Amino acid sequence: MKTELKAKFLQHLLNKKKNDEGFTLIELLVVIIIIGILAAIALPSFLNQANRARQSEATTYVGSMNRGQQAYYLQNNQFAEALTSLELGIPESTGYYNYTTAVAGGAASSTEADAISKATKTKGSVKEYSGIVYLENVAGEGVTSKARVCKEVLDPTTNCATP
Repeated sequence: MKTELKAKFLQHLLNKKKNDEGFTLIELLVVIIIIGILAAIALPSFLNQANRARQSEATTYVGSMNRGQQAYYLQNNQFAEALTSLELGIPESTGYYNYTTAVAGGAASSTEADAISKATKTKGSVKEYSGIVYLENVAGEGVTSKARVCKEVLDPTTNCATP
């Protein structure tokens, strides 16, 4: 009798394990919903990081153009008319931006550098940047150059880059 009891007990355990295998439909749905919520939270953040990386390129290049203009002015006593004159190795066009530099408003005392987003890409997804280098008289020290980088293309109506 003991052997029969043992056999039935083992059979009961084996049958119970077969019934408990796998997941129920509700458990699977809950897991899928949780993954969907996490993806909905993470995806916009990830896409925003990609745009920030592209914008970082623009601010780096505009800052380099500003420093290049300052160095060019020290050597030549005037600002460069074109990006190629600065010899910085910055391309005039990348995947998301076109880069330009020119003497601002025809005045020899300031120059402007722009990173303009390309129209072929989704405009508005990356911000445009401008930089300005200008000369300023400092009392007792003479003329010095100052630079600024702005988050939008220079506009005479804004005071972003006005000295």
